[in-house]
Amino acid sequence: MAAQLNPFRSAFRLPAKQRINWFPGHMTKGMRQIQQKLRTVDCIVEIHDARIPLAGRNSQFFDTITGSGVKPHILVLNKVDLLGPKLQKNVIQQLRRQQPELRHILFTNCKDQRNHGVLDILPLATRLVGESSRFNRTQAVEHNLMIIGVPNVGKSSVINVLRNVHLKRKSAARVGAEAGITRAVGERIKIQENPPVYMIDTPGILQPSVQDDEMGMKLALVGCLPDHIVGEDLIADYLLYWLNSHRRYDYVEKLKLSSGPSDNISAVLAEYAHREELFHKVKQYDGRVEVMTNLLAAARKFIHFFRSGQLGRINLDEPIGFR
Repeated sequence: MAAQLNPFRSAFRLPAKQRINWFPGHMTKGMRQIQQKLRTVDCIVEIHDARIPLAGRNSQFFDTITGSGVKPHILVLNKVDLLGPKLQKNVIQQLRRQQPELRHILFTNCKDQRNHGVLDILPLATRLVGESSRFNRTQAVEHNLMIIGVPNVGKSSVINVLRNVHLKRKSAARVGAEAGITRAVGERIKIQENPPVYMIDTPGILQPSVQDDEMGMKLALVGCLPDHIVGEDLIADYLLYWLNSHRRYDYVEKLKLSSGPSDNISAVLAEYAHREELFHKVKQYDGRVEVMTNLLAAARKFIHFFRSGQLGRINLDEPIGFR
């Protein structure tokens, strides 16, 4: 019997000549400011999205910041509510294979101030600072923690939650649902009285050049890049590719697709838009106005379903064939 052909794409390829790069001027300025403040920092707290534990983490940049392990380094994987507890063990194994020296990993959900991971950040940081050689800061009573990471992973939210929990004070760092809200290295924000602990918020820093197309698409899918930089239609197409290649077909029921799984994003979005009555008026070249299905609105809904966890708990760095 002949082998059954796989009806889905075996790889995701960007349109010709399109590359995913977003490195605005405030990132260059932020990198310079971060390096200037390192002498006053006792511990690095790296925040990343739990759904992409590997993608987008600039290990060379982090080595520079931590002094190749001289400064304590905690990796906080935020938005764990969208990953789920069953995948956490596999994520830790992936990270340790890629970065064996990475010892301190926490999973957090900043929407829940009682989340164990959130509550563990400060005690762990305090212990690590106490056990480390602080060099020029050995006489300093206060602890300075610097928050770093890619855009839109919850860096400012972590600061605000810790401030609310430990000082019972209102938020001090700006937050938003899109990448690039924090645009400069901020002043110290107190989050604990005894011992005095301060956090320094920083802008999200990406690699200056994203060479791996799939890494760029993963960053875009979780919202680390502004949607308009990549395009919602392309983000939706990558999401469809990823779900099919990992045999995650929950989207068929969610979108109520009559023909089952599909590799054609235009057909998927058209059927969903028609069923949900997502229409818009389009003016034709001859002046006529036609009512057409709104594929962009459908793409945005599809992306929203993923980002809000409605397509299941997902690790985008999970190898194909893992499950």
